[in-house]
Amino acid sequence: MTAATQPGSGASEGSRTALTNVRVFDGHRLTAPSTVVIDGGVIGTDPSGAQVIDADGAVLLPGLIDAHIHLHGLGTLKQLSDYGVTTGLDMAAWPPALVDSLRDAEGLTDIRSAGTPAIGAGGNHAKLPGFPRDGIVTGPADAQRFVDARVAEGSDYIKIVTERPGPEGLDQPTLNALVTAAHVHGKLVIAHAVASGAVAMAQEAGADVITHAPLDEPLDDQAVARMLSDGRIAVPTLSMMEGIAKYAGRAGVDYAHARASVTALYRAGVPILAGTDANAAPGAPAAVPYGTGMHHELELLVEAGLSTVDTLRAATCLPAQYFGLSDRGAVEPGLRADLVLIDGDPLADIRRTRKIQRIWCGGVEHIPA
Repeated sequence: MTAATQPGSGASEGSRTALTNVRVFDGHRLTAPSTVVIDGGVIGTDPSGAQVIDADGAVLLPGLIDAHIHLHGLGTLKQLSDYGVTTGLDMAAWPPALVDSLRDAEGLTDIRSAGTPAIGAGGNHAKLPGFPRDGIVTGPADAQRFVDARVAEGSDYIKIVTERPGPEGLDQPTLNALVTAAHVHGKLVIAHAVASGAVAMAQEAGADVITHAPLDEPLDDQAVARMLSDGRIAVPTLSMMEGIAKYAGRAGVDYAHARASVTALYRAGVPILAGTDANAAPGAPAAVPYGTGMHHELELLVEAGLSTVDTLRAATCLPAQYFGLSDRGAVEPGLRADLVLIDGDPLADIRRTRKIQRIWCGGVEHIPA
């Protein structure tokens, strides 16, 4: 690639950059070489007076959206940005002051967050070091208190943890009450479920998004059909499922079950979003790396049967659509200038997403460390 500007001298707020001879992933295909204008923090249309970057036929993607991360300080955002993840959807982080400190970080990954998730007193999540006690929901009558507290703290959506049916986790009436209370506030509900029984509980409660995929057995036809008919969204986090299965050492825990569930969901037409469960938490079942884990997730989705086009959509326009992020997820005038320039055709080989040349977060060029 030749460029009229060197990395690091790209667009900043109030400046204009024109990427010429660039092929754009438009959500369905790669376009013929064209010009894309970065005008301050958004994608513009007027190249006059712009600094020119000749992309020399490179491919421009919308910034990647990781639909399942766990925030762990400013370094989290830097690592995500380094690998072209320009939006991160956090699925559990605390205290609220940490989440607030990471919002609107100029030139770095933009975030949304669930804040503290709802858990049962005896579940595995209650054993995590430092877990806030107000995340423990004691019964249906306590659900409103939990949801009101998260809304007051600024949570963008509500996370609930469903575990195998039994006394250790949230029971069905409590899960039902949590979903109802969240929906009254207009909040999406994301349900953690790593076993088939937990998925059934999440579906019964009416959760909007089910994150993870069962490791004990594949989802059966009935469960898949209900996901589709109820308009539910799947974020299978295959990277985490692969990691759990590798280190679990327990009979019946098999990554093949998670992959088979994704295959069945995709074939049925259930929307699938790319999420990694990237984390740096002590006691987590597997350490999925920030940023680079997203590219591995895309490869695992392709291995599970998704087309390369649908895999890229799972990391761009679909999470933007289903999480209400109407200002991103595509390379279109007026949208936020979250962009990733790569070398090669990711529709022919999804591994080309790793060949990153340049990255813009909200119109500011990010230079990896």
